[in-house]
Amino acid sequence: MTDPHGFLRTPRRPVPARPVQERLSDWNEVYAGQARLPLVSRQAGRCMDCGIPFCHSGCPLGNLIPEWNAFARKGDWWAAAERLHATNNFPEFTGRLCPAPCEDACVLTINADPVTIKNVEQTIADEAWARGYTEPQPPERLTGRTVAVIGSGPAGLAAAQQLTRAGHTVAVYERADRVGGLLRYGIPAFKLEKCHLDRRVEQMRVEGTKFRTGVDVGGDLDAAELADRYDALVVAVGATGRRELPVPGRELYGIHQAMEYLTLANRVVEGDRVVSPVTAEGRHVVIIGGGDTGSDCLGTVLRQGAASAVQLDINPEPGAARRDTEPWPVYPKVYRISHAHEEARGRDGADPRLFSCATLRFEGDRTGHVRALRLAEVEPEGRRPLLETEQVLPADLVLLALGFFGPERDTGLMRQLGLTLDGRGNFARDATFAAETAESAESVESTEWAGSAGFEGSAARAARAGNGGVFIAGDAGRGQSLVVWAIAEGRSVAAATDRYLSGSTVLPAPIAPYDRPFIA
Repeated sequence: MTDPHGFLRTPRRPVPARPVQERLSDWNEVYAGQARLPLVSRQAGRCMDCGIPFCHSGCPLGNLIPEWNAFARKGDWWAAAERLHATNNFPEFTGRLCPAPCEDACVLTINADPVTIKNVEQTIADEAWARGYTEPQPPERLTGRTVAVIGSGPAGLAAAQQLTRAGHTVAVYERADRVGGLLRYGIPAFKLEKCHLDRRVEQMRVEGTKFRTGVDVGGDLDAAELADRYDALVVAVGATGRRELPVPGRELYGIHQAMEYLTLANRVVEGDRVVSPVTAEGRHVVIIGGGDTGSDCLGTVLRQGAASAVQLDINPEPGAARRDTEPWPVYPKVYRISHAHEEARGRDGADPRLFSCATLRFEGDRTGHVRALRLAEVEPEGRRPLLETEQVLPADLVLLALGFFGPERDTGLMRQLGLTLDGRGNFARDATFAAETAESAESVESTEWAGSAGFEGSAARAARAGNGGVFIAGDAGRGQSLVVWAIAEGRSVAAATDRYLSGSTVLPAPIAPYDRPFIA
């Protein structure tokens, strides 16, 4: 147990980030090199070890947070790492990238500041690697069954690692030249240095997972033929269909999709290019989209030396406190400052975001290059522009960070595997699960841990694509979501696949059957 009086004696103190000017001069992580062990151990002692730990329900993986908090407080990093890895394959990713809904579900949040769960998680994960606690875990025996995983993002990697450790022979197919999906090319290095990804992939290689990069399944390789060669197939291609902004002037040069821009910037950091062909250096940049991808673009353009940077959000500015419609322990939509926003504010103290704004059109020069963006305020209770508020922003570079509508459609992969779309535009999963879910939701208490073995049979039927041994995992079936949800889906689809291949499974399935995204 942690200190029973810790939450009364110790105030919340997150691990401090590096100074703004220091981190703007490089691509290293915001927290790189920061001393954290004594601080994190004291902060872990603030955990109350609640009788009903709502942080569990706030985490899609059902992480055993009070348990590893107790070990972290005592400095027992081996035991803390063992408890952390029991539910999470890649805590070094989630400790850096997850928005920590567990903290908003912490019981302390009712009337005080929550435990710094995210800092504790990252520290445990990093200490585990530094102390040699993350040895590869190859299976004791092979089952003789084979599985192909299409996509090497967090869902595909989690599924592959679980299935490999269960004794199946697993090959991961990735169309890019490196493993990692959006973790590799969509997330900037200042949020996730790629050495963390590389060493985890190497661990998986030693365990027996095979990786096939530069292979476009559905294009270079027929997906149906691949399915015939393997006993099961996991589709974890993500939700990479990019939303567009169909307004006048969209055809002008200098307007790019955020992922196109971030990929090129990441390739420079990887050493593939000397300079990105789409750079913000010396330019007035407007980022359209108020989410995490927009924030990633903002941090990137600042490091490239943009003359100015503005981020547009069509939503109204959130308040500082929870709304009545978002009571604890729900993850609330409140005013938050990312590290990129902090870096942009460092110049003049102003928030780089403009809220309640809609883009009306782009304006260009004689050469066909964008030079300005015309926008208007959005009415409070809707998204209709108020034309009397029209204003012009200078823009040499415009980045569209509008999110994703789901997996790419009308592809060879879809046609060759016979995949269909559900009502939300994602790959459809087994429709027979819908009726069963309604019954399960009535009998399962919301406080029951989502990793219970009783959920596995339902999870197996839910993940099935409805055509033999083909399973859907991650954003491809769920829609654009968080890295922690992708890992949870990867672990669940691994349990489903293992049950399909072996008739039973001991692999945990963290996603409960009453979870809405599994309903086709």
